[in-house]
Amino acid sequence: MPHVQANGISIYYEQRGSGPSVLFFNGSGATLATAGFLVDVFAQQCSVLAHDQRGLGATEIPDGPYSMADYAHDAAALLDALGIDRIAIAGISFGGMVAQEFAVQYPQRVTRLALACTSPGGAGGASYPLHELADLTEAERGMLAIQLMDTRFDPEWLAVHPADQFLVESMAKQGSREKTGATLRGEFEQLQARRHHDVYERLPTVTASTLVTAGRFDAIAPLSNAEAIVRQIPQAQLKVYEGGHAFFAQDRNAFPDLLAFLSESG
Repeated sequence: MPHVQANGISIYYEQRGSGPSVLFFNGSGATLATAGFLVDVFAQQCSVLAHDQRGLGATEIPDGPYSMADYAHDAAALLDALGIDRIAIAGISFGGMVAQEFAVQYPQRVTRLALACTSPGGAGGASYPLHELADLTEAERGMLAIQLMDTRFDPEWLAVHPADQFLVESMAKQGSREKTGATLRGEFEQLQARRHHDVYERLPTVTASTLVTAGRFDAIAPLSNAEAIVRQIPQAQLKVYEGGHAFFAQDRNAFPDLLAFLSESG
C-alpha cells in the first residue's frame, strides 16, 4: 500500500488511469476503499491521483482539531513528495471544498479546477450542516438523508423511478457499515473542519479555468451556492444537471462534461 510521510502524517494514495493528470478530492467520510468507483470513472480518460484524506481510510488519524487548510496542505505535501508541481484538480462535495481551499492557497499549482455539488461557505452559502445529523435518531437521520440528497425524493417519486430508488438503497447500505472508534473520530474531525469552511471572499484569487457543476435538486449543496462560486472566480462557468447531490449518477451528461473539461489543455 503506497504511503508518503507528508505534512506531518502518513498519507495513503493511489494513482490510476492514463491521460491528463488530475488530483481528485473525495467527499465527506469517503475513502478509496468505499468510493474508489468515482476515481475509476475519472481514470477512464485521466491519470488520477487520489488519497484518503486525513482521519479517513488508510491515512493516519492525528489528533484534532482539523482545519480546511490542513486538508489543502496535506495535498500540497503529497504533490511535493511525488515530484508534481502543477496539476488539474477535481473535487466532489467536501472534496470540492478542499479543492477550493487548495486553489486559493496554491493558485500557481492548479492548471484546471472542476467542482461538483459543493459550496463556498460564508456569504456565498454553506452546505447543509451534516454534523447536526448526529443528534437525530437513526430513523430520522435516514429519512432526512433521502430528502437532502434530492428534493424530489419522496415515496411517490421513488416508486416510479427505480434508478433513484437503487441510488437511495446503495447510499443507505454504504452508511450502514460498521465503523471502528478511530474511524468515527476521524469522521467527526472532518465534519468539524467542514462546518467552518469559508473560502468565498478569497475565490477571486483563483487563476485557473474552472468548471462548477451542480444538481438542480440538491439540498446539501444548493444550486445558489454553485452560482455564488461562479460569481467569485474570474474564469468560471456553471453547468446544471437534472439530479440532486449525486447528480453525476443521475444525469448521463455530467461525467462526460467533467472529463472533457479536465482533458482540455490550458
